[in-house]
Amino acid sequence: MSTRNPPQTPAPETRPGRRDAEATKAAILRAARYLLARHAHADITLKAVAERAGVSPPLVVKYFGNKDAVFARVMSFEEDAAGLLDAPLDDLGRHMVRHILLSLRERGTAPLLRIAFAPLQGDHGDVLRDNFRAQVVGALAARLPGPGAGLRAELALAALVGLGTMFGIARAEDLRATPVEDVVERYGPVVQAQLTGPPAA
Repeated sequence: MSTRNPPQTPAPETRPGRRDAEATKAAILRAARYLLARHAHADITLKAVAERAGVSPPLVVKYFGNKDAVFARVMSFEEDAAGLLDAPLDDLGRHMVRHILLSLRERGTAPLLRIAFAPLQGDHGDVLRDNFRAQVVGALAARLPGPGAGLRAELALAALVGLGTMFGIARAEDLRATPVEDVVERYGPVVQAQLTGPPAA
């Protein structure tokens, strides 16, 4: 009878390569979003996306195939909406204001604001608008009780886009110098009033 130990089942791999690949894909998508918020789609090259992401153009091709495939992902707001709307309804206004400001301060861009650049994007602007209406406005409206949910969602988002425009595009000095939580306390109720009504006196 053999005394050899039976073959051992190898331990599951931690797969660092997969983690690296996911981080690289995320960097590529961030770069493409950044460029799309500043340039027309037709003017953005695969090389520019790669340089912004700190990778080689062949790596972008490896993960996404081509520029159109990258921007098909970037034109979607689903991932952005998930983070933007990730709070209980009674605190959603403050959460959304905080989400926009922290995105702008920490990453230099708020993905939601891509909608402001739709007029630059030609036919791709129509895709941005359709996705925004379905994935952001529609998702928010579906969470709101009572009548006029669509209008209230649009007004709440208008307040957020305006805030982001003042901070990120107009670079309003007083707004940028004010601590995030101070702005959240002042502006969150403005957004919340459209979602659930003004706070009780």
